[in-house]
Amino acid sequence: MSSSPRIPAMDVLRGCAVMGIVWMNITAFALPQNAYFNPAVSGWTGAGDVVFWAVSLLFVDGKMRGLFALLFGASMLLLIDREEMAGRDGRRTQMVRLGWLFVLGCAHFFLLWWGDILRVYALVGLFAMLFVGQEPLALVKRAFLCFLLQFLLVAAFIASLYLWRNGTAAPDASIAMRTGFADFMSALADPANTATQGEILTYRSGFATILQAKLAEFPGEWVWGFLFTAFETLGFMLLGMAMLKGGFLTGGWDAEQYRRTARHCFLIGLPPMAGLALWVWWSGFAPLPAYGVALAWSLPFRIPLTVGWAALILWLMARHRASPLIGRIAAAGRMTLSNYLGASLIMTALFYGWGLGLFAHVRPALLPLFVLASWAAMLLWSKPYAARFAMGPAEWVWRSLCLGRPQKIRKIT
Repeated sequence: MSSSPRIPAMDVLRGCAVMGIVWMNITAFALPQNAYFNPAVSGWTGAGDVVFWAVSLLFVDGKMRGLFALLFGASMLLLIDREEMAGRDGRRTQMVRLGWLFVLGCAHFFLLWWGDILRVYALVGLFAMLFVGQEPLALVKRAFLCFLLQFLLVAAFIASLYLWRNGTAAPDASIAMRTGFADFMSALADPANTATQGEILTYRSGFATILQAKLAEFPGEWVWGFLFTAFETLGFMLLGMAMLKGGFLTGGWDAEQYRRTARHCFLIGLPPMAGLALWVWWSGFAPLPAYGVALAWSLPFRIPLTVGWAALILWLMARHRASPLIGRIAAAGRMTLSNYLGASLIMTALFYGWGLGLFAHVRPALLPLFVLASWAAMLLWSKPYAARFAMGPAEWVWRSLCLGRPQKIRKIT
């Protein structure tokens, strides 16, 4: 999503991130929203379905979003530095880019998919700009302060759900009405819940019905979604700035350093994540453990696992620089925004009622087939396109809007 000068290592990381996030998003494309947190909501809990959920929780959920945010923060810093070296106001340029990114995110949300992250990145990016001049250690400290604030916020919310369930506390009536507390808890626990069935009917309907449902949830869903992701996203953006200044994200470290970093991060993060997954499974996918793990209790371990993924990818890149696959992944990364939006277009066309209407008809165990097909499409089209054009179609729209005039897109040969 960056217009910064190309850094091959960051292109490869972006390519892996945009491919990896399809794995996690596929559940939200294909099934009711709460199935993202609890596989029981999908109505299928066979061995294959549980394995898909466990792999997603352990290796993907939150880690690919974190990797995206790392790279977004680093790209902001690169753009500001480039603009200021050219004698322009780098911060103003970045604010314009974030403003148009927010507009694109709104279009993505209303016209395609409710799970848009572009709006969050645009808003959080405004706060991240306040820290661009700080040294790496200061950025790391502030990043972990953001992670702590995010954990305290979501942990307090999960605690309120336990109190509400036990009848020792109840949310304010107006809040309960806007957030649908009862429907939310029932939907997490019971696939046959009226709210879940209503969601299925909505997304099997036409475009107008889906849009009407989104408008009805606005702005409440936006506010809650922002609160539950903002501090974590800001933390990863600041961490990405620090990792760029330290040479980590540019591929400047020795391959052995990347290998050791990846090993340590996975050893720190995976065992407790596995324990949390087992807890949810042993609970019979009870709603509060499932939701608590997805939202709050896994947060401390998503941080090292996100860094571990970045280190693992850069280690593999260092060992296989000449691989044709690395070149194709880098090409996909040069068109992250196009691939991200393109995946939403294709998946909603497959699952929503205005398309093939497969919503809630495909069990979780089969969803990796759609992911693999999406990966193949990204790898197949990105490289030949990048050979002819300077930027992806969505990147071209974004840049043209920022500069106020259409940009040249075809490469000069």
